[in-house]
Amino acid sequence: MSSTSKGFLPAIPALVLLGVFFLYPVIRMLGFSIETGNLDWYAKALGEGLYLQVFWNTFQIAVFVTFFCLLLGYPLGFLIATTTPFWATMGFIFVLLPLWTSVLVRTYAWMVLLGRNGVFNRMLIDAGIVADPLPLLHNLTGVLIGMVHVLLPYMVLPVYGAVKRLDPSIVAAAQGLGASSWRIFWRIYLPLTLNGIFAGSVIVFVLSLGFYITPALLGGGRVMMIAVLIEQQVRETLNWQFAAALSAVLLGFTLAVYALAQRAMRPEAAR
Repeated sequence: MSSTSKGFLPAIPALVLLGVFFLYPVIRMLGFSIETGNLDWYAKALGEGLYLQVFWNTFQIAVFVTFFCLLLGYPLGFLIATTTPFWATMGFIFVLLPLWTSVLVRTYAWMVLLGRNGVFNRMLIDAGIVADPLPLLHNLTGVLIGMVHVLLPYMVLPVYGAVKRLDPSIVAAAQGLGASSWRIFWRIYLPLTLNGIFAGSVIVFVLSLGFYITPALLGGGRVMMIAVLIEQQVRETLNWQFAAALSAVLLGFTLAVYALAQRAMRPEAAR
């Protein structure tokens, strides 16, 4: 037996697990979508304005979530990577702690905070800042807040890794030449950490496309994303074929985004 074959053996249990619990359900789902022998369900998913609007809404929300995660995550990841060990540890605790809590629990917590009689509105009213409760729940605002909170660590960690890998001697040389902190950031840190920014953005964007729990609860049925629509087709109308077609389209779009990201990260491979 060759060394390559021996190295492949430990991966067999994981491959079997993926085949049974991932590949088979995907194939079964694709079978549901074409069991009538034609592509009518795909034509409905991609040809009717209502469903195209849902796909467009999903894309827009994913872009917004990615933007706000980058806006918040880059400074946080940069700070954790460049601060003292004590504060870096504290930063990691606050970033990773939400990952140890169920998404469902965190979403319900946001419902308590953002409701008309929630903590935020009560604080604003008691402080005299607003007279009436702000509409923070069952709309796009609540969905964005909840999704950004859940997905923020996936932006912070790649940025942290990119900043941490930066050679400190480059920064020291710039400081020795009299460059200001702002110039060092724009000319050194930002260009050399673009790979971390890109990786974090792709992860957050792809995860946002298929997000379900947070949009379903914080959106209250008023913010329609593709995952919510798929769930409605299965639970309310029992239309498994159409739900499978929607799922296949979403999977195809997600794989296309991932392929484009891989191509962009290795431009030399495309030449």
